[in-house]
Amino acid sequence: MRRIGVLVSGRGSNLQALLDAESRGELSGQIVVVISNKSQAFALERARKIGVQTVVITKSEFPDRHIFDEQVAEVLRCYKVDLVVLAGYMRMFTKEFINEFQNRIINVHPSLLPAFKGVKAQWQAVEHGAKVTGCTTHFVTFEMDAGPIIMQRAVPIFSDDTGETLSERILPEEHRILVKSVRLFCENRLRIEGRQVIIEE
Repeated sequence: MRRIGVLVSGRGSNLQALLDAESRGELSGQIVVVISNKSQAFALERARKIGVQTVVITKSEFPDRHIFDEQVAEVLRCYKVDLVVLAGYMRMFTKEFINEFQNRIINVHPSLLPAFKGVKAQWQAVEHGAKVTGCTTHFVTFEMDAGPIIMQRAVPIFSDDTGETLSERILPEEHRILVKSVRLFCENRLRIEGRQVIIEE
């Protein structure tokens, strides 16, 4: 069974979706450690509640980016992690980290990439007057929100939407495609060919 490490910075609703899927036997992998750069992140409580190991690594302890990422990598090595999942993790990685875990880091982003990269993607979509947005899972590369796309789900934007209301409607779709993407990885059903991710039946 594939061993999964989840990186979080906030409340952890995507982490909860993964934990719930694992408890139902639908993940095809085991979450062995949850790492956060925020000691007060509620996601840590979600993990601790069911006995998943947690580790906090903060910028105040390791202000240098390279040393910070090396600390994260060392924890992942110690837990023999096969897959790294970013579930609301608000940090960019160094090239060394990306290279070590190449094609083994999955992120979920609240837009239909390549549109609306970066932070506040839902607010960007509303401000641009877009009619449709959604969410994307992708493999992580050094360029932000630019790695090979695994899955996407579209969500309509209504005329009275705000960033908050749109976020609420996108979030359940994030949960669905993140769980499915992780399961596909754990079942060895994702193959990267250039910029394409082939899902094998």
